[in-house]
Amino acid sequence: MNFQITVQPSGRVFSVERDETLLGAAIRAGIGLPYGCKDGACGSCKSKLLEGRVIHGAHQAKTLTPEEEAAGMVLTCCATPQTDCTLEARTVPVAGEFPVLKLPSRVISIDKPSADVAVLRLQLPATQNFQFHAGQYVEFILRDGARRSYSMANAPHNLGTPAAVELHIRHMPGGKFTDHVFGAMKEKDILRMEGPFGSFFLREDSDKPMVLLASGTGFAPIKAIIERMQHLGLKRPATLYWGCRSKADLYLNEWAEQAAAASDWLRYVPVLSEPKPEDGWTGRTGFVHHAVMADLPDLSAHQVYACGAPVMVEAAKADLVARCGLPSDEFFADSFTSEADKLGA
Repeated sequence: MNFQITVQPSGRVFSVERDETLLGAAIRAGIGLPYGCKDGACGSCKSKLLEGRVIHGAHQAKTLTPEEEAAGMVLTCCATPQTDCTLEARTVPVAGEFPVLKLPSRVISIDKPSADVAVLRLQLPATQNFQFHAGQYVEFILRDGARRSYSMANAPHNLGTPAAVELHIRHMPGGKFTDHVFGAMKEKDILRMEGPFGSFFLREDSDKPMVLLASGTGFAPIKAIIERMQHLGLKRPATLYWGCRSKADLYLNEWAEQAAAASDWLRYVPVLSEPKPEDGWTGRTGFVHHAVMADLPDLSAHQVYACGAPVMVEAAKADLVARCGLPSDEFFADSFTSEADKLGA
């Protein structure tokens, strides 16, 4: 049995098959609901159920609390409808613009700019026109069917020849995929992937000044967004705050410095939380979003694009909205949820 889902206020309607999630059906139908991890861990897809009934699959209790669920909130990524439903959700007009494809990719190169970060370049098949928005991600499909998600770090105009996507992968010791990347992966290996996914990308219809907020390898989609802005010739004032533990973790620091030097609208502020004595660090220290608050105490006319560890994204949204006047609907985020995060560890 199929159920009809109506999204308000857009009035879009789509059909959900038996045992299919609301989000999965919306992606299949090309309807742009907001989302991030698709695993019930980040909360980006949280929406209000106006009519109907759903059952939730596994998700983190902190992502959808019992109180929120009682108030009618749902996580579309793990909610399966039991009746026709009406959903209140802010649609993202271009989120479903490009088709989601399953395709093979070939490893062109594996560079390691720091001890625990690999930069992969993966060649795309010439027979498929893979399109995406700067900031979106792909999922690797492993041999046992497990999936791992990584954001494209290059903008779609900057795929090179042959066309290839760039990914930044941090080694998580014991990680099923990252142990392979850092231990056994070699050039010319073939990987299966699917995408594009995600509603984290530049809202090009706005001219508001921007904060680009990254922690760790959350820099990857931010880099793609900067490349996109450079390509379009946009002049929106933007400040890139990149937070890492030590200087070595700023694995593309030179790229960020050069991008800021080449763009009069872009400022770059690296922030270290635990600089080592040998770093000789004289720059900013502490939590990266605290640097934003110190520099920009009034964010009421800004947009913020935040990407990185869930703890950073959650703290940044709470503090920037409550203490700096950022409108909550101008905070766009992609939490890099690890498998431990998804399990609630």
